[in-house]
Amino acid sequence: MLTTILWFIIVGAVIGALARLIVPGRNPIGMLMTILVGIAGAILGGVIANALGAGTLVAIVFAVIIAALGVALLSATYTRTESHRPWHRRTHH
Repeated sequence: MLTTILWFIIVGAVIGALARLIVPGRNPIGMLMTILVGIAGAILGGVIANALGAGTLVAIVFAVIIAALGVALLSATYTRTESHRPWHRRTHH
């Protein structure tokens, strides 16, 4: 059980990092959120590839695409939320 959890964290971190590289522009979400999105992408990609009867390579491609979409969606949501806070002042140093 512990090995499985560690495996998901490692795979999630790698998938999340790849997804973050694919998404252009600044990514305001943190590394923990990136890893969580990567884990979700890895699980979802594996499930979809398994349902289609595809192999490991297809599962990895699906995982990266799903995680990249998740990173892009969260980044856009985070940026939009931050820009609508009137009390949030950005300081330039």
